[in-house]
Amino acid sequence: MRVPTSTTVAIAVLTASVWSTTCPAQSATAYPSKPVKVIVGFPPASGADIMARVIAQRVGDALGQQFPVDNRPGAGSSIGAGIVAKS
Repeated sequence: MRVPTSTTVAIAVLTASVWSTTCPAQSATAYPSKPVKVIVGFPPASGADIMARVIAQRVGDALGQQFPVDNRPGAGSSIGAGIVAKS
């Protein structure tokens, strides 16, 4: 039985894509390996700060790493955005 060329190519592409996505995952190191700083562009005790702290706590518990929250209010959150852009 002769297999059409397009089917052969499709199977080869599918096999290559599955193989290429599973190999790097096996050799990857655990992320994050050090604490991840969460920058909030609003003052402490604001709604955004409270939500960031709740999310950081839950993500930290799930990943087993610390996620400290750093408030950088001012200039309509531009200060915090600038710090994130430079990181």
